[in-house]
Parts: sequence; C-alpha cells; structure tokens
Amino acid sequence: MSMQYRPLGQSGLMVSTMTLGTVPFGGSNGFEKAASVDVKGAKRLFDIAFEAGVNLVDTADLYSLGQAEEIVGKALGSKRNDIILASKGRSPLGDDPNATGASRYHLIRAVEASLKRLGTDHIDLYQLHNWDGVTPIEETLEAMHQLVTSGKVRYWGTSNYTGWQMMKTLGKAEANRLIKPVSQQIYYTPEAREAEYELMPLALDQNVGSLIWGPLGEGLLTGKVRRGQATTPETRQGNGWPEPYIHDMERAYDIIEALVAIGEAHDCSPARVCLAWLKDRPGVTSLIVGARSEAHLRDNLAASELTLSEEEHRRLERLTRPAPQYPYWHRVVAGMDRIDPAEKPFIDAYRETIDNRQDDRSA
Repeated sequence: MSMQYRPLGQSGLMVSTMTLGTVPFGGSNGFEKAASVDVKGAKRLFDIAFEAGVNLVDTADLYSLGQAEEIVGKALGSKRNDIILASKGRSPLGDDPNATGASRYHLIRAVEASLKRLGTDHIDLYQLHNWDGVTPIEETLEAMHQLVTSGKVRYWGTSNYTGWQMMKTLGKAEANRLIKPVSQQIYYTPEAREAEYELMPLALDQNVGSLIWGPLGEGLLTGKVRRGQATTPETRQGNGWPEPYIHDMERAYDIIEALVAIGEAHDCSPARVCLAWLKDRPGVTSLIVGARSEAHLRDNLAASELTLSEEEHRRLERLTRPAPQYPYWHRVVAGMDRIDPAEKPFIDAYRETIDNRQDDRSA
C-alpha cells in the first residue's frame, strides 16, 4: 500500500496521511457504545496499520478514562519508539474542580499520568483536548513550554479550538517567546465543512498541521446510515452515540447517496470514497481513522491509494459546499481584489455558489 507522508505544520515531523485513532480501545466509563477493543485486538490493529505505513497513533486520557491509554501502552510494547505517539489532555476526569482544564496544575499532572499509563518516558505530540475559557492562555503556554523543554513532550498541539482561540494561542506564544503549537485536531467531513470558514485558512496561513478526527462522521458516512433504512444497533449511529450534530439530515442523506454511487463506480465502500476525497482537501495533514474490526481498518487504510477523478472531486465539492458566510460572501459580491492565498481555495467555491444564485434571481 502506498502511504504518503506530510510535514506536521512547521515542525520537522513527517506523519502518514492516515492516523490510527484509539477511541475504540477499552469500553468503560461512558465509552461502552464506542469501544470494545482489548490489548490483543489492539496489537492486531497496530500490526495492520503499521504494515500499511501508518506512523502516528492518537489517543487521549479521556477515552474510557485512561483505559485506552493503558491498552495502547501494553499493545505497542517494543514498537513504541517505531511510531509517533500522540495523546490529549484537558478534559474533566472526575468531580475534582482541578481535574480538568489547561492550568499548569492539571496539565503537568495529566501528562505525568498519561506517561505512566502509556508506559513511556515521553509523548511525541500532546494536544489540548479543548479550549479552557478560565485559565489565562499565558499560564497554559508556560506549562506546555515547560513540558517540552523537560523532554516529557516533544511537540504540542490543540484540539477543537475556534479560529480566534488558535490565533490567540499562536500570537501569545510568539509574543512571549514560548513554544508554539504545531497542529490542531479538528472535526471535518464532507457533511460538516465548517472548518473551511476559519480553521483551514488559518492552517494554510500559519502553517499549522490539521489532524482530522471523525472523518467518517462517527460512522454517519460509512454507508450504514441510508435514507429509509433502519440503522443497525451495533453501529455508533444506531446505538445512541451522541456525535455528530447534524443540522440537516436530508442533506446528509444526499451526501451519503453520492458517496455510495461513487463507491459503486470504483467497486469500493462509500467510507473509502469519503476518506479519499477528504485527505486531499486544502490544509489537511492526516485523517484519524479508528476501527473495531480488522476489515474496517483495512478498508479505511485503502483510501490512501484510491484516486477519484476530477469530476468526482467536483461533484462531491459542489454537493457538500457550505453556504457562504459574512465576510466571505461580501468579498465576492463587492468584487474585492487581493484575496488572501489561504482563503482563495474556499473563496473560489463561494464565488461559484454566489454567481449561480444571482443567475437564478435574475432569470
């Protein structure tokens, strides 16, 4: 299998375009509906992923409240230093008001606890799982700087930040001469392209790596969910798993049907089509895929060698294109020049939407 590797933002780290996610590892503390993989199963999934060229494994202290990290550590064993190991912290881990957040107190404790569970002396990429609206960003930056300079963390990133929160983080780090985050982990699918409003232009402009979680919409875009059909209870979308939020289910069904149709043309699954389209969108570094079965993992990884035609790329782009929001539609209708290169890939698509809408109004 031909795996590609891309730089992780402005770091010198090269990561595979497919990352193995570990939400399916464990299955306790609220993750019963999403996880069931034990150590033996994890070892097998690692073997398949690494053989395919995957060199990045992503986990978090939140997943099964530490159990996923423990399984990762035991399953990796002697292969630990052959791959890039990423984890995350910041999420609430109990009732203690200080067992959460991006304070120096919590982050240092969280990293040390993750190191113990993972059975390693360092985490290659440590990501802040969400924004902390209480802790001053300077304190968070100082904590992450300390963790990197101590050797416990090699690089750090963010997850689920808004555009302004990420720019504030980058700006404050630069102003205070502290180590910057090199990546953002964000939700982005053909059905949910909101990241293109701010987060993807930011990634291109600031040279920040973008790791995509839930690229299959937490199972929504695998073909198991179809219009007029009952969803099977063994899937996340059939067992009450709360993610993702879907604003327009009819639109989602249209997107699923398009993925199914293109998959039939390539004699492959709609999931593989979805991943193949997404991995080459502007600003994307790597797609995080997690599977409970060997067959699903092999199918997901095969997306790395699926090439869609230009017509298929355009078909999916037009069908899934988000509505132009202000100030983007204003740049188009006002005929603004000097469009920023980081915005241009997305502004060009809005331009087509706006031109077609104006044609319809004048007809």
